[in-house]
Amino acid sequence: MDPAHYRATPLSETEARRQLRRAVIASTVGTTIEWYDFFLYSTVTGLVFAKLYFPESDPLVGTLQAFLIYAVGFIARPIGAAIFGHYGDRIGRKATLVATLLLMGLATFAVAFVPSYAQIGIWGAVILTVLRFIQGVGVGGEWGGSVLMSMEWARSDAHRGLIASWPQFGVPAGLFLANLAVLAMSWLAGNQFATWGWRIPFFLSIALVAIGLYIRLNVLETPVFARLLADRRIEKTPMLEVIRRQPKDIMLSALVRMAEQAPFYIFTAFVFTYGVLTLGMSRNLLLAAVLAAAALEFFTIPFFGYLSDVWGRRRMYIAGAVAVGIFGFLYFAMVDTRNPMWIFAAIVLSLVPHSMMYGPQAALIAETFTGRLRYSGASMGYQLASVIAGGPAPLIATALFARYHSGYAIAAYVLVCAGLSVFAASQLRDYTNRDISREYDEVGTGHDRRDAGHAV
Repeated sequence: MDPAHYRATPLSETEARRQLRRAVIASTVGTTIEWYDFFLYSTVTGLVFAKLYFPESDPLVGTLQAFLIYAVGFIARPIGAAIFGHYGDRIGRKATLVATLLLMGLATFAVAFVPSYAQIGIWGAVILTVLRFIQGVGVGGEWGGSVLMSMEWARSDAHRGLIASWPQFGVPAGLFLANLAVLAMSWLAGNQFATWGWRIPFFLSIALVAIGLYIRLNVLETPVFARLLADRRIEKTPMLEVIRRQPKDIMLSALVRMAEQAPFYIFTAFVFTYGVLTLGMSRNLLLAAVLAAAALEFFTIPFFGYLSDVWGRRRMYIAGAVAVGIFGFLYFAMVDTRNPMWIFAAIVLSLVPHSMMYGPQAALIAETFTGRLRYSGASMGYQLASVIAGGPAPLIATALFARYHSGYAIAAYVLVCAGLSVFAASQLRDYTNRDISREYDEVGTGHDRRDAGHAV
């Protein structure tokens, strides 16, 4: 199709604001649905899957086996980033986001029908693994497009951190809905929760997918991508090109997430195994605490995104990484009291340092990459962290506790992750309030220049 067809037509201020609102809503609702799907799996893993799909294993071994399936979703995320990053930079943000939503949603819906070990033996775990992999591929392509859909409609460079933080809002919203659904079914199903109650939240996800699909189909493509099409600036192989041009930024983007992602999954997923099996705490208490923590992030994520516009993205992020490194020890000190009030407070407060990083994170990473490679570069950097941080975190936490029988060993692991993120963030360039509409190919030089040699 003639690229002139895509040439960005100047919009009135009113229409531009309307499109920005639509883009933010579409991104936020879409990410909420996809993270609902993803977190639903992580919550049920710690509560049900070890008993349901590995009943003949020792409880601790069964937990490790269940979390191995859980980790498969994280391994798949860079694959999704590579696939959908390519198409996001080739055919556009909107079409790619529709595809990721469908892929993730249908895989989650199918989990509701996976037979248990008692019904088909080990094949239940095999099917679960395949569906988890498909989930991971969908999530891997989702984040980059959602952030760019919002950020590239921003009318002012001075508010980019706040606007880009709204897709991040989908994480606590999805976490809230997932835990709410599990908590509701825990009450309604009672002793039957492990038999059939856990399946209902997965089944209901198909309705959320229909809502998200309707919203996303009614959003225009971003002005940045429309301009790239009109100027014939689309790369033939954007993922290969960004790896060639900005490999350092990809690796730094992955490492900068160590302090954000690894502790997050320890505080919100591993805590169910630790709390129920080790501390003997109520499943519903833990679900309610994670629910409250997610609700708090409704406010703290956009707040810290806004604060990054004022204080600077990199500075805000480093402060959050330092905070989580210290808080890890306080977290386990509070949880190990076995006092329900302290446990509740520890879980709720654990996501405040997370918000300090997650609010500015979207803009910090996405701004690093030049426009025509932004979907590919930001997605790959962001999702590589799932292999080194999010996926292994519950496994490492379980193994550390099995070896040392102390939560403080896990807190030391959180501190190491925090140190890596502080280093990585200090090496990333800070584009707070700078113009990112121009192409910049040599990020480290501080010079913006056009290079059409690789565009088609």
